[in-house]
Amino acid sequence: MTIRTHWDIEHACGHEVTHDLSERAADRRAGFARWLAARDCTDCWKASRQADAPSKQEWLKAKRAEEEQAAAEWAQKFEMPPLDGPERALGWGERTRHQLMTAAHTALVIEGTWQDEDWTRLEDKARTVTRAGWWIDQRDADGADLPELLDAATEQDRGNPLR
Repeated sequence: MTIRTHWDIEHACGHEVTHDLSERAADRRAGFARWLAARDCTDCWKASRQADAPSKQEWLKAKRAEEEQAAAEWAQKFEMPPLDGPERALGWGERTRHQLMTAAHTALVIEGTWQDEDWTRLEDKARTVTRAGWWIDQRDADGADLPELLDAATEQDRGNPLR
C-alpha cells in the first residue's frame, strides 16, 4: 500500500484545501498536515497580511516621527551639529546617532567606569562626525565600541568644525 500524497485539510479559517505533500518525506506528511490544519489557508493568510499592511505602515510612520523628535530634542540639548548627506539619510542618521550615543552612555558611564570628563571628551569627538552615512553604518554597533569607532572615522566622515 502506498502512503498518500494528497491531503484534504480543513484549515483554521474554515476553508478546505487539497494539498500535495508528495515533496515531503512519507513519515512527515501526517504531522505537516496537522500543522497546516491549525493555520489559515494560503488565501486567508495573504488577505490578513495585506489588511495589516496599512496599520503597520501607520504605526511605523508614527514610530519614526517619535524617534526623530526625540533625536532632534537630544541633538539640541547636547549641541550636536546637524548631519550632512542626502536628504533621505538625514533623519535615519540623526536617529541612529541618538540611539548609539544613548547606548554608549549606558554602557560606558551608567554601567561602566567612565567619569563625566571621559564622556565629555567622547561627546566632543562625536560632534566632529557629521556624515549621516557614517552613523547609519554604525547602526548595529555596540555602544561600548563607540570610542574606537569614532577614532576610526576618516576626514570624509568629519564635517567642518567651524560651523
